Amino acid sequence: MKQVHILSTTFLKNIFEEQKESSLFGKWITFKNIENLFQKHQAVFEIKQLGFSEQERPIYTLKIGSGKKRILLWSQMHGNESTATRALFDLFNCFSNTTSVELETILKECTLVFIPMLNPDGAQVYTRVNGNNIDLNRDAVDRVAKESKLLRGILEEFNPQFCFNLHDQRTIFGVEGTKNPATISFLAPSEEETRAITEGRKQTMNVIVAMNKMLQNIIPHFVGRYTDEFYPTATGDNFQKLGYNTILIESGHYPEDYQREKSREFTFYSIIQGIYHIATADSFIDYEDYFNIPNNDKIFYDVIHRFSKGKKDEAYQYKDEVIENKLVSKLEKIAENTLQNEIGHNEIVFEANIY
Repeated sequence: MKQVHILSTTFLKNIFEEQKESSLFGKWITFKNIENLFQKHQAVFEIKQLGFSEQERPIYTLKIGSGKKRILLWSQMHGNESTATRALFDLFNCFSNTTSVELETILKECTLVFIPMLNPDGAQVYTRVNGNNIDLNRDAVDRVAKESKLLRGILEEFNPQFCFNLHDQRTIFGVEGTKNPATISFLAPSEEETRAITEGRKQTMNVIVAMNKMLQNIIPHFVGRYTDEFYPTATGDNFQKLGYNTILIESGHYPEDYQREKSREFTFYSIIQGIYHIATADSFIDYEDYFNIPNNDKIFYDVIHRFSKGKKDEAYQYKDEVIENKLVSKLEKIAENTLQNEIGHNEIVFEANIY
């Protein structure tokens, strides 16, 4: 196996601490939160308006680097999945404010194009879908939505060797064989129903192996592998099928991190390691270790009430919604049963006769 260049934990932690975008915090990130941040990056990035959303909110691209290896990254395709958006603005600060051998190598070897918020309408109201109730991640074939057309347009114009499709995943996912949440999960999407291991998927898996190797130095056993079930209308599956190697990163839960600020940090590490690996690798043929990453396992609830005298356990999940211009998380009971094989991020044990 060829040598994989893994960024040091010290470098990653120091640069994140120094360059974290302090104006962005929490899960509800809208276009208003980021629109004034573009200005501070004009000196080093080429910033353009790609177009408008269905409700006429601007969608921007940021471009940097001069290398032959082209990488396209987009976030907040689902409006209520903002962890990677925050991580991207942390990364933008790195390129704008610092120099290092690692960053210089990336910019010399790669050309990077970012879309930090593809679905500003969904972001505004904290929904998965866009302003016309379309799930952009299931619109890759029909391309009904303006946002889907814009993404496909930049894909074909830029012709990237690799794409990063950045999402959040629910708190229900754990790492198979552990009692840990899946804080970061990766996927090399399938190209068709048989899930064949094509040359393109091997290259995608190769980059994921490098990111996982780095994360195991920082959050061992908190990394999972998302299901590679083929979704015929999904973005990653179709881009992979078209020959654009697409890396899916799912930012998940970390203990006591419901604002996903620790998850943001680990997402930042994953992205910078991924693009650094692409910059420094001379081939992408080693992929077998991808299958050593444990599967995601649906074993978690946000809260479990456990009863010690025969009454059935109760499981609750948080539901996020915007109420009076505030993001509110409410617990909803979704299961009542013996939940011996499930885990609560928080568990409360009751005597049945006093509850």
